[in-house]
Amino acid sequence: MTPLSAPDSATVEHQLRGSVLVVTIDHAPVNALNAAVRRGLIDAVTAADANASVRAVLIVGAGRNFIAGADIREFGKPAVPPSLPEVCNRIEACSKPVIAAIHGAALGGGLEVALASHYRIAFEGAKLGLPEVQLGLLPGAGGTQRASRLIGAEAALSLMLSGRHVGAQEALRLGLVDRVGQSDDVLTEGLAYAHELIATQAAPRRTRNARGPADRQASADAIAAARAETQKKSRGLLSPMKIVDCVEAALNLPFDEGLQFERKQFLECRESPQRAGLVHAFFAEREAQKSPETRDARARPVRCVGVVGGGTMGAGIAVALLDAGLSVTMIERDDETLERGRAHVEKVYDGLIAKGRLQQEAKARAFERFNGATSYDALADADIVIEAVFEDMAVKKAVFAELDRVCRQGAVLATNTSYLDIDEIAASISRPQDVLGLHFFSPANIMKLLEIVVPARVSDDVVATGFELAKKLRKVAVRAGVCDGFIGNRMLAVYRAAADHLMEDGASPYQIDRAVREFGFPMGPYQVIDLAGGDIGWAARKRRAATRDPNARYVRIGDQLCERGWFGQKTGRGFYRYDDGARIGKPDPEVESIIDAERERAGISPRAFDDGQIVRRYLAAMINEGANIVHEGIALRPLDVDAVLMHGFGFPRYRGGPMHYADSVGLDTVLADIREFAKEDPLFWRASPLLVDLVARGKPFASLNQPA
Repeated sequence: MTPLSAPDSATVEHQLRGSVLVVTIDHAPVNALNAAVRRGLIDAVTAADANASVRAVLIVGAGRNFIAGADIREFGKPAVPPSLPEVCNRIEACSKPVIAAIHGAALGGGLEVALASHYRIAFEGAKLGLPEVQLGLLPGAGGTQRASRLIGAEAALSLMLSGRHVGAQEALRLGLVDRVGQSDDVLTEGLAYAHELIATQAAPRRTRNARGPADRQASADAIAAARAETQKKSRGLLSPMKIVDCVEAALNLPFDEGLQFERKQFLECRESPQRAGLVHAFFAEREAQKSPETRDARARPVRCVGVVGGGTMGAGIAVALLDAGLSVTMIERDDETLERGRAHVEKVYDGLIAKGRLQQEAKARAFERFNGATSYDALADADIVIEAVFEDMAVKKAVFAELDRVCRQGAVLATNTSYLDIDEIAASISRPQDVLGLHFFSPANIMKLLEIVVPARVSDDVVATGFELAKKLRKVAVRAGVCDGFIGNRMLAVYRAAADHLMEDGASPYQIDRAVREFGFPMGPYQVIDLAGGDIGWAARKRRAATRDPNARYVRIGDQLCERGWFGQKTGRGFYRYDDGARIGKPDPEVESIIDAERERAGISPRAFDDGQIVRRYLAAMINEGANIVHEGIALRPLDVDAVLMHGFGFPRYRGGPMHYADSVGLDTVLADIREFAKEDPLFWRASPLLVDLVARGKPFASLNQPA
């Protein structure tokens, strides 16, 4: 049930072509399955059954798609009959052979319609899939039952649990379709196939009667393996395990009972908060990739990209650019550091090759587009240059002075700074209109988030270029204003401070990490510090020391560890111990002793917190700072905050991001928590004016999620 927008008009036309009733779904732009389309399909099949001249039915989609999924305008509204299960059952029950001619997208309900048809022909460029799991759902119109019977449990589980799309040739190999069209003339080939079936007196071949692979034990083993893997990989998620249950039902129950079981599971998923969270996530990440600056601006062309700095971040950015097919020139200060930068890039590719995710030939092709130099003059023809050097304002300004000197007019000059004032960087050169923030997250070739930071004097077409580059890199781009830390790192500093307060007040870092993981984050805050390197946050804290409010609470525990050289995994010790190069840390009694000493120094008597209390404080700090960021215009809308936290900081997607989560528990509840916590520390727990205002007006954060 992939959600796709569609205008109001929707038609399903049926026309007799000889002895074939051609049923055409015309619901631009993607033939989404709204109520009118569903009714039109039932009416067409009923007409075919009633007309003795009809010997076969051919279902085609107008435009570029067969049926690309559900209509988003029906989400959250009362169901309008007929339901999609009724449509699919009616198609399958047709007394004449029904052929689905699939071009473009046949996703979610679109593929379920095709599965209910008796024969299927797909054309090159087709995309077939059952991606409902990505929205917290499962195929609810017989998809789990028909797919399992048609292609077997193992293949059906792979398709549904991953949500991936398959092309025409793979669909043929799997058995999803019966043949692949040899041209791009869908109607002509579809009619030819229909006439061929008529000539051979082919009867309706109902998928409900398909048997799939004959080896029941192999199917049972595939289901057991999928169940074990799903429990491990999809911890906390509802719909993946229900998909496994439905496939098991397809193996063990009669078809009609399997349909009833599937429907029950589907309705439970549909009513789940997870479904609402995942639907919000789906829309948030798409809406976030729009900004007011890009509405009327055209992006500048980008083919050649310069990267200044070959450290871990610079190398990751270079790999992301190379993977997008762009040419990359890396600049380093001397031959030795340049060779190290090249080695960093090579290490990423070699790791992918070792894991079987990349072929040696692909690496070779990438390196044909990779160059290195120690002179900025090599960037004279670059379309965009991304600076990724040490996080120091003087160093950044020196780099930009060189870029201002050598880069051609019209080149975009981008900084990957995590915290520094980009307005100040832009003001230091002669072309501030060309300066943009492109804040990647490490590892840059893997992490989906890219903050597009918009300084005051930047040209709109430069902002548009940043968003267009993000699209090429397959990143989720989010617009951010200029402030210390932008959206994500600014929030991180606050909710990590809340965790530090909890730790100093009595919770161990190990309990805090566990509570946060149980909420759905992949890692707790202290595991993340150890993974990234404690020295990074330490440097940021030292940089801010001069401007820190002397009355603000400051927890020194992290500094104490760094002063001992315990920076995390890379040094073998941080908040955890990593003996013999272990990737998973063990609790460290010495760290707990340091915490005890710091509590005593601060005059704090430790008290117990349960996991729920930890999570409430952690999230309240996150939500409150998110509200401040929206209030100040650093983020355009709450959904932008959600997109950043989900794609850059591990906020569980099925909860929809912190602002959506706040709406789900009630903003009045969040505000009450903050006011309760403020009794202990009124400076840290100062309620955001936006949060106070929304509660007073009885409005959720979602009321501010207007299109950019």
